[in-house]
Amino acid sequence: MTITSKGKIGVLIAEYFGEVEYQQFNYFFPKHGYKVEYISNLLDQDKLTFKGQEYISEATVTIDFKDIEPTDYNGIILIGGYAMDRLRYQVTPAPGQPNQSPAIKFLRKVVIAMDANKLKVGTICHSLWLFCAAPELLKGRKVTCIHNIIDDVENAGGIVMYENGQTQPVYVDGSLISARHPGVIDEFITVFLKELEKKDNLMTTAISRHTLSIPS
Repeated sequence: MTITSKGKIGVLIAEYFGEVEYQQFNYFFPKHGYKVEYISNLLDQDKLTFKGQEYISEATVTIDFKDIEPTDYNGIILIGGYAMDRLRYQVTPAPGQPNQSPAIKFLRKVVIAMDANKLKVGTICHSLWLFCAAPELLKGRKVTCIHNIIDDVENAGGIVMYENGQTQPVYVDGSLISARHPGVIDEFITVFLKELEKKDNLMTTAISRHTLSIPS
């Protein structure tokens, strides 16, 4: 497949990732011109290979959190499954100390960039678990998620949005796009792309206006 480069989408991943999401991301975003790169804690290795939760798909990752900045990407997505629970693990926790896992340190930088409208962030299914490990990043934000983690999200200060007796399929709160579960993957990636290109178009327009305003 020929990829017309519009930019990059970084996807946070680890063992037991959601395979529906993995397969759809790899097809949909390159089809629309965005390169997909997978990011994780490589534990000082050059690369690691992770298995999906169904043990069908595998993802070999060569990009470590410590080697990149969120703004290297147009958007960041937290993959579903149990990957984000794995990523919030701390080797040496301490009483009263905020989570210091590499993924959470990276997520703090992601949220700063997101709130500055420098990138879009997507979550789906269980992936808000990563936000739950840093409640200050989730507090007051309107989101949706799989029903299994509603209590976790609400206890961390997130505002879960409901519709017809369920959490909403997809919800957009500023630059944060969340989705209920893989059953709504098509709607999620379509909305994420729309929001991503809305941001990219605004940036292009701003750059063009700035260029036109520079005296010759």
